[in-house]
Amino acid sequence: MTDLEVRVLGIVEAIGPHGTIALTGTRRVILGVLSVRVGEVVPYTELVDVLWGESPPRTAFKTLHSHVARIRQALAAAGVDPVVTTRDPGYVLELAPERVDAHRFELLVRGARADLARGDRRAAVETLRTAADLWRGEPFAGTDLGAWGHHQFERLRELRLSATEDRWDAEIATGGAPAAALELPRLVAGEPLRERLTGLLMLALHRCGRHAEALGAYEKLRHRLADELGVDPGPELSELHTAILRRDAALDAPAAAASSVPSQVPAQIPARAGHFTGRATELSHLDDALTGDEPPIVVISGPAGMGKTSLAVQWASSIAGRFPDGHLFLDLRGHDPDHAVTAEAALAHLLRGLDVPEDRIPAGESARSALYRTLLHTRRCVVLVDDAGTVDHVLPLVPGSDTSVLVVTSRRSLTGLVARHAVRHVVLDALDDASSVALLAKVLGKDRVAREPEATARLAHVCAGMPLALRIAAARLVGVPTRSVAELVDELSGARLEGLALEGDLRTVRTVLASAYRPLSADAARLLRLFAVVPAPTVSGHLGAALADVPVAAARATLGELSGAHLVIGAGEDRYRFHDLIREFARGRAAVEEQEPDAVVGRLVDWYLFVADEANRLVNPDRDAVKPGFRFPSPPLPFASDRHQATAFLESERDGFLPVIQYAREQGMPVAAWHLVYLLASFYEMSGHWTERVELCRAGLDAARDAGDRAGEAEMLRALGVAFYMTRRLVEAVATNLAALEVVREIGDVAGEGHVLNNLANAYADLRRFDEAEPAFRAAAERATAAGNRIGVGLAQRNLGYALVRSGRARESLAPLTSALAIFDDIGNIRLRAGTLDSLGEARRDLGRHADALRDFAEALAISREIGDRWLEWELLRSCGVTHLAAGDPAAALDHFGQSLSVTRAVHDRNGEAIALQLIGHVHLRAGRTAEAAEHLELALAVRSQVPDGYEEAHIHRDLAELADARGDGAAASQHRGRAVHLYLGVNATAEAQALTPRGS
Repeated sequence: MTDLEVRVLGIVEAIGPHGTIALTGTRRVILGVLSVRVGEVVPYTELVDVLWGESPPRTAFKTLHSHVARIRQALAAAGVDPVVTTRDPGYVLELAPERVDAHRFELLVRGARADLARGDRRAAVETLRTAADLWRGEPFAGTDLGAWGHHQFERLRELRLSATEDRWDAEIATGGAPAAALELPRLVAGEPLRERLTGLLMLALHRCGRHAEALGAYEKLRHRLADELGVDPGPELSELHTAILRRDAALDAPAAAASSVPSQVPAQIPARAGHFTGRATELSHLDDALTGDEPPIVVISGPAGMGKTSLAVQWASSIAGRFPDGHLFLDLRGHDPDHAVTAEAALAHLLRGLDVPEDRIPAGESARSALYRTLLHTRRCVVLVDDAGTVDHVLPLVPGSDTSVLVVTSRRSLTGLVARHAVRHVVLDALDDASSVALLAKVLGKDRVAREPEATARLAHVCAGMPLALRIAAARLVGVPTRSVAELVDELSGARLEGLALEGDLRTVRTVLASAYRPLSADAARLLRLFAVVPAPTVSGHLGAALADVPVAAARATLGELSGAHLVIGAGEDRYRFHDLIREFARGRAAVEEQEPDAVVGRLVDWYLFVADEANRLVNPDRDAVKPGFRFPSPPLPFASDRHQATAFLESERDGFLPVIQYAREQGMPVAAWHLVYLLASFYEMSGHWTERVELCRAGLDAARDAGDRAGEAEMLRALGVAFYMTRRLVEAVATNLAALEVVREIGDVAGEGHVLNNLANAYADLRRFDEAEPAFRAAAERATAAGNRIGVGLAQRNLGYALVRSGRARESLAPLTSALAIFDDIGNIRLRAGTLDSLGEARRDLGRHADALRDFAEALAISREIGDRWLEWELLRSCGVTHLAAGDPAAALDHFGQSLSVTRAVHDRNGEAIALQLIGHVHLRAGRTAEAAEHLELALAVRSQVPDGYEEAHIHRDLAELADARGDGAAASQHRGRAVHLYLGVNATAEAQALTPRGS
């Protein structure tokens, strides 16, 4: 049996036992033709026709024989047995068909279709995925095969397309509609006239509740067919279109395949490790874990550097198809108790992955864990939790049902889990000698290992089978191709490596890391040390340049050296991360070698302050209470002078903000720490992430108190109050603002007092404590006036007006809203003008001035779209719809509510989505369209369960009660009406509750 493999699904390649075999273009053409006809005699004349067409040279046959001879020589030199033989009247490639990727692809497709014929769709999906992975590009890329090649190209291309359609048909049938809805638009764009692909896209969108988009896909194809071919879609697609229009229940997902999935299926599992080797026994044990009645918790434990994460990712990726509703990943950093991720923060991360908005993530570990279990209850997900420190780290993350599997890696055994849950435990030890040599061969190439088999075995031995050590040693050899394996073994075999045979000893890893560190250039070694000082999980090239005080281009070139040595790992565009042991080693080197550690800390904190300050100027130049002091000259700005690019860059840095703020505190720079929290406020106002903002503000508050800075303490209390308000923790917002009020009054900060009173009043208003909100707003305006703070006066007036509208006093709201509008116009703040017009329009609508209200909304809507404020956009579209409904134009109302729904889904605002769905259902209910009303109201209730809001949920139950009355279901009506009354009373909405309560009851 030969080791030759021929690939034609992409660039034509021959792969031998030592890697790719070098062949010229003409010889690749010959091999490609023979491989397509593997096992058959290909006549000389046919090969001549392929190579030269209708104008062959006089020496064509002689040249052909010469090329074939050279092919045979190249194959023999690569260690391949003779496979190209002469058999009159031509040549034959004597190779098993499965050794040619095109034939292997066809065999896999036939097998998958046999699975489909038996009804085993899941097996077919797995097989078709494997088949798809064989394609590396267009068939026979880089070769000219003439008419013969065109025929083969089209045949393979059609087979690929039909196999792709079979796969997504099966995926959708087994509950994979959300994944299909993400992938099929790309495929349809490439084949816009292919009706089956469009049909699959329509079905996937329909099953995801995106009916309008499904119908839109049909219309797009219909117009294209008419324009380009003058025909209509076929009957099968037309019937599907009609069924979607009718909301035919036959199109719904089968009960066994249906699942509650998020609007975007999370796919967070990292990429598999390159050159993954061995671990066959462990992978088999892991596969066995899924054969029982319920998926257990899977724990992979072992010493540092043994490849726990690589194994977990490899296995999680292999089983991902069995868990189509999501693949979540979280690094707990449990190896360092001082910096481990708390259970509360871990749950927040997982909830974000499950599509819960920041402002709807509840406070506290218990509440977050309960919501996490609820969301996973009917979903089939893989949750991979990396580097857990203790059993308590893991317990809150255990799913509550048996539909999902939790995979945990840890340096500890976590045996305490067994007392509470079904646990499958895999202990990871060193690779055996054969696997160690195999890993080295994959990285170095088989030919290099074959030249020094004994030295390679010795290298595997001195590395003690530790994957981290093996990879770093191999990286050193890859970087110097002329160096022998024996020479490196001699270097590593001194007394310094005595501990390498002892499992879990950090010094053994340090020795190996030192051997990779010493050959680095001086610039690379220093940048490695400086990167290690940064407490953030990832580091940008711009920060590296600032720390090293070198141009950004020079820093990136140096990072290329570090990345090539596997000492840093790419984590996105111009971003890098460390393995935790490499970071620890590099920090140790920094402690010894950096002669000015204070300057390193100063440059690090300076850079974050500089970036935050510049972004703040672009996003909200009116936020100017803090003027940071810098110790060093300003570095290059990592983004253009554009607010959108500034916020995008800060988004990429977001995970590092809290660690950097804590680091600044630890390094004796508390003022810089709270200044950074202040300067980041504009970013969080634009982007959200308010749950995270709570933790930043708490850290900033501690820093201000460390510094004895009462003004800073007041500012951080105010910021924390805003964060509590935005996360709907309104009682805490009130308490925090009251504490801030005490401080600003104590230090005589009149402007600050106005801001705090305004924030306090907002919290009172949302608690519907209007009798306390109104005087607080008026006091806020008075204090802002005394301080000469016109924006503060305008905000207090606007918010007072909004509260008056909400409390049913629209006529009284006109004066403060008009006053606020004049202030914002004079200042030139169009964003605040738009927000005020929204409230003013609501007041005019409540007064019956519908035309005036719609003019206000139209202007505000234009502003929101100009500045890119999509949250305000959906709010205004909703306001327009409510006004049209009040004016007796339900068709216009429905149109605006539909637009609002589209925007909320585009920005993943589940709160806005639930509001829009309720309003659409309400319009259908008033029109007597009970089926449409039921569909939207029930969907609104389902979405609302993910973003709790008692007042808005009460509206849904109010409408569901009316719907039940219309259907003659008195019991359901009474139940929904009682729930609505209870919810209204819970948020002090007594008028709404009384409207639903029969007189005399």
